[in-house]
Amino acid sequence: MYIHPSTRRRSLVALLLVALCFTMIGATSAAPFPELIPLPNAFQPEGIASGSGTTFFVGSIPTGAVYRGDLLTGEGAVLVPVQAGHNSIGLKYDPRTELLFVAGGTTGKAFIYDAVSGANIAEIQLTPPPAFINDVVITTDAAYFTNSSQPVLYKVPLTNTGELPSLPVSVALPLSSEFQFIPGAFNANGIDALPNGKTLIIVNSSTGTLYQVDAASGHASRIDLGTGSVPRGDGILLRGKTLYVVQNALNQVAVVELSSDLSTGEIASLLTSPLFRVPTTIAGFGDALYVVNARFGTPPTPDTEYEVVLVPEQ
Repeated sequence: MYIHPSTRRRSLVALLLVALCFTMIGATSAAPFPELIPLPNAFQPEGIASGSGTTFFVGSIPTGAVYRGDLLTGEGAVLVPVQAGHNSIGLKYDPRTELLFVAGGTTGKAFIYDAVSGANIAEIQLTPPPAFINDVVITTDAAYFTNSSQPVLYKVPLTNTGELPSLPVSVALPLSSEFQFIPGAFNANGIDALPNGKTLIIVNSSTGTLYQVDAASGHASRIDLGTGSVPRGDGILLRGKTLYVVQNALNQVAVVELSSDLSTGEIASLLTSPLFRVPTTIAGFGDALYVVNARFGTPPTPDTEYEVVLVPEQ
């Protein structure tokens, strides 16, 4: 069939315009995630957790507030306002229930919020002060909290769908066997869990030691790092058999490759960034890692800046 040349030209132009539109759409959708995400001035953050989609959460140490932001746009707002008598240290999001579990620091409590509305759902006294409830991990049937000032973990049982019981309780699990506790020092800090929820991993900030812990008994076995250690270990993130350990004052993240039985590990590399300003905790999204700059050692003022930093995974 004959097609007039002018018709062919118009068709070609139309095809080129369509291709250009798709190219522009593709470029827009592939826009890079921001490398630095500002948090509110004077926020004094510590913990970070990934939420649904590109959402993340960061807690404020002295005020108990929680900030919710977007890793893609870099925008966000305070979700949980300042809470009198609350601290927000480590935190984790449970996608099954859209609940946010927060370690309550010196209060000795666990706080649970609605991650959508910010409403207070529950407040659980894990232990009387003095205490420092530092971090939390959620498994299929429980939330586990560390206490940096005592050799104890706290287990908050959940239903098999992740719901809190009508009367939430906590169970103390003394860290036994090989766990080395140093009185007066900062001990158990970051915590994560294997997918089956039966084994936990914790780091001792003062000794730079990693442990695998039986989630039912608290029995702790040291993970042999050979000549290596992770002093100032803070938040941790387990991906497969790779464990990322934030070393706050050292401004680095240790990448530890663990053996299949978790009895040994090797520090394979160290992740650093010129944007690190005493990072404390870590969360993952896709192939990327995110840390939050707590800026410990910098006197906080109303104008002190804090931020979340994107670190490409190696």
